[in-house]
This record gives sequence, structure tokens and C-alpha cells, in this order.
Amino acid sequence: MTEYNTGLFRVAVAAALLLTTHVHATNGYFTHGVGTHNKAMAGAGTASPDQAIDAATNPAAAILVGDRLDLGLALFSPQRDYQTSASQINGNFGAFTVGPNSIDSDNDVFPIPYAAKAWQLDNDRAIALMFYGRGGMNTEYNGGTASFSPDGPGPLPVFTFPGTFGAGRTGVDLSQAFLELAYAGKQGSLAWGIAPVLAAQVFEATGVGNFAGFTRTFAASGGTVMPQNLTDRGHDWSFGYGIKLGVIWQASGTISLGLSYQSRLEMDDFDKYSDLFARSGGFDIPASTRLGLSWQTSDALQLHFDIEHSQFGDVDSVGNPMAGIVNCPTAGFGGTNVEACLGGKEGMGFGWDDMTTYKLGAKWSVADLPGWIFRAGVSYGEQPIPESDAVINILAPAVPEQHFTFGVSHERENGHEWSLSLMYAPENEETGPNFFDPTQQVKLSMSQFELEFSYSW
Repeated sequence: MTEYNTGLFRVAVAAALLLTTHVHATNGYFTHGVGTHNKAMAGAGTASPDQAIDAATNPAAAILVGDRLDLGLALFSPQRDYQTSASQINGNFGAFTVGPNSIDSDNDVFPIPYAAKAWQLDNDRAIALMFYGRGGMNTEYNGGTASFSPDGPGPLPVFTFPGTFGAGRTGVDLSQAFLELAYAGKQGSLAWGIAPVLAAQVFEATGVGNFAGFTRTFAASGGTVMPQNLTDRGHDWSFGYGIKLGVIWQASGTISLGLSYQSRLEMDDFDKYSDLFARSGGFDIPASTRLGLSWQTSDALQLHFDIEHSQFGDVDSVGNPMAGIVNCPTAGFGGTNVEACLGGKEGMGFGWDDMTTYKLGAKWSVADLPGWIFRAGVSYGEQPIPESDAVINILAPAVPEQHFTFGVSHERENGHEWSLSLMYAPENEETGPNFFDPTQQVKLSMSQFELEFSYSW
């Protein structure tokens, strides 16, 4: 890509990203689906697309949906909070005690738009252009306290400071937007597709300044240089790219199979947060794989079963565990490896595991209601946060595991269609010890609601 074209891309995606508010997503930090029909079935339907935006899930969909334009808008509402128990040592002996606090995150409703257009070039070739958001996280905690001694286990007394981590208002703000152009074809019963993926990210962190002593900058200087790119640096941008591949096989008149793969997206570093994220601000977007089965049981009913696997653990800034910080020379555990400090090649992340999500969906019509289509779904995936990493995940409490969804579409006489989807993720919790004060327990909680509307023609 030429420098001129790269600049145009960045301007275009940046402008589009400004329309997408910063959210905290559902399966890890990926949304439970893309597009109103897909979301109404809990993200199932990889093997049986019917919207242009479905090419964002499987690029082979572009050849199967006809000429179509989809415009959608979701209202997403996550409810996030954390609680910390009383401590037996309250910041003494080098401990870092959070609270005890019980704090809800602010910012509870976010609008999320998407747009997609599919063009049939001929009987066996098609393209689709898509813009959407598919990941992110947002927390903002106002209030709370943290107690610790400024010199760790040294002679200074323990002080109590305002804020979750003792540095005022605390949280993170991550938004991700994707622009894809899928090219698809069909040979007999097999459809295939390929889509270059261009991505943009915006990130901000606040209130984590008391981790300065755990940074590579501080450790490498022998404790004389404070990090400048750890926290409260405003929003920073990151751009990157990858590839998405997909196939859909109509195995019989009633059975179809779908498979899609999105590569790891290689992203620019967050330079303003090079002292926070591993590898000097690295924050790539993990690879993901989807496998789907669709069964047309009758003219009125179609069933779907999908499996999605997201490789969060392969991205150091997301997957590296907190325990690695013991090897940082200035963390107070006797370590000698500066690359184990925040910002280093082995720097602490959120400790997330890979996540596999299982999705069941149904689509049905009623003979007495021509033009009306109903959808429903349920999904389950074990949340990715180990209990040992609970305290750092106060910033990103992505613990929902179940999603229940419902939707309806109505095709008008002129061929235009409106669709509606609803999602509810019941509250789930994760509890674990505070890594910096093992006498204290940290509990993360989160539930979610979403309403999405789209119009297609």
C-alpha cells in the first residue's frame, strides 16, 4: 500500500471509528455476533448467510446473499462492577490493598453502527464491502481507595489514596473498527471467499500510575527514571491489517457447512502506552476460527450450530499472566529480568486464556404471517479470566459466559426488510485473590443487554 493510500485509509477509518463509541464486548472482548440476523441467533449461522454483513463472519457469504445493502445500529448496555474484601494486612509489609471497595463502572449505554453492501458481479462472482465494530472494552471507576506504603516494605507508613489503584479515576477505553472488502466465488455446491481486513484501534488508560515501579523504563534505569507512557496520556491510535478466509459447502439439499478463519491482525504499537503493554505498546488483534453447521429441517425451520475459537492467549498484552511480574527487578520479588516488567517483551498482560464459544440458533417462519421471520439463539463460552489475575482485570471484567437472544424480521412488499434483535447476558462473576495482597479477595461482575435494529434493501 502506498503512503498516499495508507493515509487515505487512516483518515477514512478514523472518521468511521469516531461513529463507533467505545464498548465492552461479550465473548472476551469480541461481540457475540455481527449483524442483526446473526446476533438474533447468538452468533450462529456461519453456514447459512442472508445479510451482506454476514460476509464479515464468513467472506464466502458475499456470493450467496444477492445484491443487498444493510444498515444497522445497536444500543449496547454493559453493567460492570468490582468488589474487594477486607484485608488482614491493609497495605503493610509491601502489600497493595485495593479498598475494600464496591464500585460500579460508569458509562452504561453505547450506540454501535454497521454498514455492508454486496454486489453480484455475475452468476459465480461477488464482492461485499463492510464496516463494523467487533471488539473493545470500556471501564470507568470513580471513587474507591487503595492503601500501600510508597517505599513498599520500607520504613515509610502506609497511606490510603483515592481511586481503585490509588491514582484517581481509573479505567480503560478500547475501541476497534474493521473495514473489509470480500471477494467471493462459487463452484457447484462450494462457495469460497477472501477478504483483506483493515483495522483501527483507539485506546486510553487512566489511574494506573502506581504501577510505575513495575515498568521496564524504571527498572532499566536502576529506579531513577519514571515512565512517561504508562497512564493518563489521552487516546492513542493503532492501525493494522490481516486476512480472512471462508468456505460454505451445501452438502445436501438440507445441510450446509461453513468454515472461516481470521488471521492475527498485525497492529501498530500504542506509543503513548509503551510502558503499559508488553513489547513496548504492542496490542495485536487475536486470530479466530469459526465452524458452522446449518440444517433446514422443514420449509419453516432452520437450525444452526456454530463453534468459535478466539486465540486471546497468543497476544502478549492480553494473555501474559500477572505472575510474570515477579521476575521484574523492581517488583520486590528478587527478579532480575527487565523484560518481565511492564512494557517489556514478557511484560504482564491480563492473563486471558483462549476462549471457545458454542452457539445454537434457530430461524423459523409461520404460514399465517407471510413476510415475517423469527430467530432465537443461545451461546456458552467459559470466560477467559483466571482467578489468579482478577485484580488487573478490574480494568477489563469480561466475565459473561451465556447469551440469550431473540429477533424478528419483516420483508415488505417492495423487497425492503427491517430487522430487530435482542440480547441478554446474565450476570456472571469471577473471584480470586488480589495478587498484590493475597489476604484480600477480588470479585468481578458483569451482565449485558443489547437492542439492535437494521434496515436492508
